[in-house]
Amino acid sequence: MQILPTRDEKDVHILLLDPAGTAHSRVYGLLRSEGMDVVCRQSAETMLEVLEASCRDNQVDMVICCTLQKGMSAGQFVRRAKANPAMQDVPVLMLTEDVSTRVELDCFESGADAYLSSSAHSDLLLLRIRTLLHLADEKRYLHPQWHMRRARVVIVRAPEDEVLLEFWNDPRVLERDNHDETTEETGLGELLWRDGHTVTSVTRSSDLLSGGWLTGPDGPDCIVLEDMQDNEADLAFCRQLDQRRRALREQGGIPFRILGIIQAERFRGESCVAFLEAGLEDLVPSDMTPMVLALRIRAMVRRRRENETFHQREMERQQSALALEAAQAQASLADALARANRDLAQTNEELVQTQARLVQTAKMASLGELVAGIAHEINNPLAFTLGHADTIERCLHWMEDKVQDEGDQNRIRRAGTRLAAMKTGLGRIRDLVVRLRRFSRLEEGQWSMVDVSEAIETGLALVRHRLGGSIAVESRLDAPQKLICQETLFHQAVMNLIANAADALNEVRLAGDMRHDGRIRIATCLYEDVYEITVSDNGPGIEEAVRPRIFDPFFTTKAQGEGTGLGLSIVHGIVQAHGGTIDVTDAYPAGEKTGLGRGAHFVIRLPVHETAEGWAVREPKRRKATGGSETA
Repeated sequence: MQILPTRDEKDVHILLLDPAGTAHSRVYGLLRSEGMDVVCRQSAETMLEVLEASCRDNQVDMVICCTLQKGMSAGQFVRRAKANPAMQDVPVLMLTEDVSTRVELDCFESGADAYLSSSAHSDLLLLRIRTLLHLADEKRYLHPQWHMRRARVVIVRAPEDEVLLEFWNDPRVLERDNHDETTEETGLGELLWRDGHTVTSVTRSSDLLSGGWLTGPDGPDCIVLEDMQDNEADLAFCRQLDQRRRALREQGGIPFRILGIIQAERFRGESCVAFLEAGLEDLVPSDMTPMVLALRIRAMVRRRRENETFHQREMERQQSALALEAAQAQASLADALARANRDLAQTNEELVQTQARLVQTAKMASLGELVAGIAHEINNPLAFTLGHADTIERCLHWMEDKVQDEGDQNRIRRAGTRLAAMKTGLGRIRDLVVRLRRFSRLEEGQWSMVDVSEAIETGLALVRHRLGGSIAVESRLDAPQKLICQETLFHQAVMNLIANAADALNEVRLAGDMRHDGRIRIATCLYEDVYEITVSDNGPGIEEAVRPRIFDPFFTTKAQGEGTGLGLSIVHGIVQAHGGTIDVTDAYPAGEKTGLGRGAHFVIRLPVHETAEGWAVREPKRRKATGGSETA
């Protein structure tokens, strides 16, 4: 629904045709009291001049015509006014003292928009005027480009027939029915001209059918054929005229109307089917009065103009529909292009992440081989060093029994204490080498039974240097200790989360906040076939704006040169390889005292199912579990 703006009545320009004049016109005083701009004239001829000038300046919003006593009638004035194309959207209100049906018919036949009694109440008159103004505004708003042209009537007379020329061009004295006196009536041509039509008189000939004037944009709306005879020449002329009309219809145009005038005696005494079959749409007798004949022609022209208007609006509707369809197609294409761009961007992002994971995988494989080689090189001298330490320990015990000097015995006991300390240090090196070899195994991508507690302890041992003495680690492992998965899930993923938590806590302490110690909690639980692993801390936490990007490759919040931005991305890839999810939230509710901050809470959820060997992580491909059996 379209809502039109409210119109300011002070900007309304009304032309009032009232024989009473400005001094005695009730309508003029009423409109002026409402603040409207009113121009009043007493004669129709003078008002037509004012109307033409006002239309040129676009300064007329409404025309009000009162009953005229002399000269041009009110209906004739309205027809002349409506002949102006600029008056198409301007409403015309007729005020008359005679409220008979004949006057009302003349009002609407002339083209007026409304008809009201001159003695109507002032409120009713104002209401009718405002309604017409609103409807006119709506019409102009909805169809701003639509204009009306003057109708064109062509009267075709018989060759060398001067008598018929008087029928439509000169006044005639006719006797009306039910009247005892005669009145002078106007000729047909002048009546049509007063109605605002363009009237042209031509002589019937074959040249009339040639050229494009009949089917062009300036072609006639109605053709009047006078003095039609029942002979082959007239009928052939009608058929040829009808052929031109059919051609116009086939081209998508609105065909003109054809009216024929035949002798009254033949019209009433013989059949006229031959004329209708030849293409005429209407037949009238030659003794019809010019006034009635003008009404007949006016009705035909109006029907043709209405068809033309409907055709024009239908063309506008089709053009609007085509424009809408094109706009929808363009919008659909734009949406498809946007979706394609989004898919391409997502594919590109996945490609970048895949490349980053491949690079990191290659680095980890190289690092694993390097660690395995270093562990092997350390293990060989470590093995014979521990063996020699045992030999030296036995020698010291033998010497302690042989030496009698108390001073020498004290020195031997101190050497034994030092040797025991050396063996303890060598044992720690041996445990570290074992963990390094376990972490760097080349079969890390294989699925096997993993001891969760031992795997977490191995990861803690590798990041122990980051924890120091100020960060406490708490573990609560409520889930089953045995889980069939890839060991990298715990050796690398959990270790990276613990390392990130330790780095965050250390950064806070390095910033000068030494008031509280850091705390890291590791927990596991099993519920509804979900194996959940959580790593949380009481550090500064992760900002909401950053969380969507923390798993992107190479994204880091650390200072330049202090982080690669691959740690959490690797964790995300490992969890995805197990068909799980990883999320991050605040570790503690807002306002709770946590020591250093609200903390970060990472949650890994893995889909699991129970097998004969134990609980196993679900994954799409079949894999070999411990002992060589297959687990789906």
